[in-house]
Amino acid sequence: MGLFDKIRNEFIDIIEWVDNSTDTIVWKFPRYQNEIKMGAQLTVREGQAAVFLNEGMVADVFQPGRYELTTQNMPIMTTIRGWKYGFNSPFKADVYFVNLRQFVNQRWGTKNPIMLRDPEFGPIRLRAFGNFSFQVKDVPVFMKQLVATTPVFTVDDITEQLRNIAVSRGMDAIAESKIPALDLASNYDEVSALIQQKITGDFEEIGLSLTKFLIENISFPEEVEKALDKRSSMGVVGNLGAYAQFQAANAMEKAAENPSSGGIVGAGFGAGLGAGMVGQMGNVFQQHNFDGNNPAGAGAVAAGSAGPPPLPKAVAYYLAIKGKQEGPFDQEQLRGLQRNGTLTTSTLVWKEGLDNWTEANKIVELKDLFSQTPPPIPGV
Repeated sequence: MGLFDKIRNEFIDIIEWVDNSTDTIVWKFPRYQNEIKMGAQLTVREGQAAVFLNEGMVADVFQPGRYELTTQNMPIMTTIRGWKYGFNSPFKADVYFVNLRQFVNQRWGTKNPIMLRDPEFGPIRLRAFGNFSFQVKDVPVFMKQLVATTPVFTVDDITEQLRNIAVSRGMDAIAESKIPALDLASNYDEVSALIQQKITGDFEEIGLSLTKFLIENISFPEEVEKALDKRSSMGVVGNLGAYAQFQAANAMEKAAENPSSGGIVGAGFGAGLGAGMVGQMGNVFQQHNFDGNNPAGAGAVAAGSAGPPPLPKAVAYYLAIKGKQEGPFDQEQLRGLQRNGTLTTSTLVWKEGLDNWTEANKIVELKDLFSQTPPPIPGV
């Protein structure tokens, strides 16, 4: 190497940054001990900005383009250094390139469930996650607030701080929206816009622009989701008594179709089995209150403890009145019918277990109804 080459290498005459990374925000040009030659060529590519620092202070900022460094296009540096017009000597300065493109798909999420007050459920814990995009908006502010003299500043150096801002301000926005927890899933766009509006100021304070903020999911803790699933299942089932009858009818149909039962006999057996199942299911729903008004009974069932036997089923009677079947009636109703003369000793009566209609005075259980009535007055 000749003397001329050695002297030439002591001066920098080409300044540029070819960015091959995907996550570098700021990169310091490696000047080391070399001095920048006045008149050197500065190339700033699209999506970049070049920043000249003088003793740690931001001086001149260059937007995309090709420049020949002179005192005319370095006014701040010229003023700080006190250069006279036409200064042409090498100088020392720190040169940083700032990546101005968007950094997309940055993940955010709650590390732990956040406690919120819901208008329907009261205090409840929620988890949320999504992604956001940002870019450098104010280069001098960003350099002063975050970079300082760091030679390389990447996305990883700032994402943790941005995530914390997103979660803290985001949960505040969700709480202030007053949207019920069950309706959040249908309002992701609206809630995302509220959060973006709320945290934009925090990003601008450090020279950044929040270009996009999205919510991907808001969920309940696992135990709450299980409880909601049970609640949804009960809503789908609706009337438990009707559902039990529907299930019993299905069982009866399947029993009647069972080929091993044998034709009509099998059908009759299936019908009887189905009727029995309907009765059993009815007894179950009579014994246990499924609307929460009988917690003791529910607890006994849950614990598997033995309870009292079911009350005896009231006998239902049908009456033949004026050639028409009326009923069913229980004992108390029959007593009223007997008092008003509708039910007499000769009234035809039928109940389950009787082969044919029978006069009321021949039913053992009904004799008491007539024995308490005084006989008619003679001669009247």
